[in-house]
Amino acid sequence: MMATPTASSITISCLFCVSLFLLLCSSKNDALGDGERKAMQSHFHTFQVNSLLPASVCSPSIKDKRKGRTVSLKVVHKYGPCSHLRPEKTSAPPTLTEILTRDQSRVNSIQSRLRQNSLEKDSSSSNSKATTTIPAKSGIPIGSFNYIVTVGLGTPKKQLSLVFDTGSAFVWTQCKPCTVFCYKQKQPIFDPSHSATYKNITCTSRQCSQLSSSTSTTPSCSTNTCVYGIGYGDGSTSFGFFASETLTLTPSDVFPNFLFGCGENNKGKFDGEAGLIGLGRSRLSLVSQISSKYGNYFSYCLPSTPSYTGSLTFGKGGRSSAGSSLQFTPLLSKSKDPSSYYVDIIGIKVGGKTLSISQSVFKTPGSIIDSGTAITRLPPAAYDALKTAFRQHMTQYRLGKPVSGFDTCYRVKKNTTLKIPSISFVFSGNIEVAIDYSGILLADSSNACLAFLGNSNSSDLLIFGNAQQKTLDVVYDVAGGKLGFGRRGCS
Repeated sequence: MMATPTASSITISCLFCVSLFLLLCSSKNDALGDGERKAMQSHFHTFQVNSLLPASVCSPSIKDKRKGRTVSLKVVHKYGPCSHLRPEKTSAPPTLTEILTRDQSRVNSIQSRLRQNSLEKDSSSSNSKATTTIPAKSGIPIGSFNYIVTVGLGTPKKQLSLVFDTGSAFVWTQCKPCTVFCYKQKQPIFDPSHSATYKNITCTSRQCSQLSSSTSTTPSCSTNTCVYGIGYGDGSTSFGFFASETLTLTPSDVFPNFLFGCGENNKGKFDGEAGLIGLGRSRLSLVSQISSKYGNYFSYCLPSTPSYTGSLTFGKGGRSSAGSSLQFTPLLSKSKDPSSYYVDIIGIKVGGKTLSISQSVFKTPGSIIDSGTAITRLPPAAYDALKTAFRQHMTQYRLGKPVSGFDTCYRVKKNTTLKIPSISFVFSGNIEVAIDYSGILLADSSNACLAFLGNSNSSDLLIFGNAQQKTLDVVYDVAGGKLGFGRRGCS
């Protein structure tokens, strides 16, 4: 007869089975879960809040060392320790609220310019005799203008720190004798009388006739000298003589007869910089004027915080590992706004999952990439979907009150460790561009906010702003009609 098992033997046997089962499950999870675990981890960022805040010292961060036919300028944040234009200790840099207010002014002017261009196009097509009066305030955006580069102008050259902007298509600097008004700038104001290569452009010249397309204002004439005027969406203006001069980017990159505006009446929300470099699509933009040497090809990398430096590079040349991983999406042409860089955004991912957003939400208003707009503006439906998905991943953190227009903010301290979902944008050609975590959240010492905003109307243009471009190698192959993205172009 078989012995009847005792209760204790049954208990031991069951415990052994359970242990064996758990061991097998654990082994299976270890064997199958490694890849899944890594995939899951790749869809999240873990970091301390203080990594989003600027340090007190400057750290060079250019990683992409290009060789060959290129010239690269150092890019710095105007209010960071790498910039000599930052305010004095007695003058604090603008607050998040102030920056956002100016940024919204820029966005409003971009949207307004697009609507105005559409109305003019519709009017001219329906009535061939229709005329349009260009307003004094043309609606060219100016915004917060955070990033600057330094170039040389004149003979002998004078170093000038200028804001660079893909949303503008004209180059100008303040000039003496400032016959009406010049705002305060950090460097000495350029004096054309001290340069051996300065020349005014005549009113009857072909170059003078090109001004309208770059400034949206018809040039005037003073004693046969071409006079430019440019008005920005926030009310800032610059007026002066249209001139040519020698431009020096590096000792070996010198361009004679460079066309620019020599401004003697400049007013508005400028803050220490000497003027502006327009990189938009125009014959008078910096990109076009040096294209004989570098082609219509430029790129930049914006640093993750103001404590690092980035780069602005002209020309293709040889590229490093960042270049080999470049992904390109088409640049679109828009007759109603030919100076801007239009792209086709088709989707957004949060935590590795594509949001359920109809592509018509993106296609109806269209999309541009802009170096001067700080915060990406999304169609309302796209922003709502992004915000909802982001919040679902952030339930372990306490949602705070809205800050400066941002409605998804969390109460934090400098040493708080955050784990946030990844965010990627999908462009035409199924090009997925992952946003650096420094472009997902904006933070101060007590708040961390989702760094995106929704437009008021579904018909408003989607603007891919500079906060979301941080650390990316952003490449404009204008001649080839395409825009490229590479990861980790700078820190």
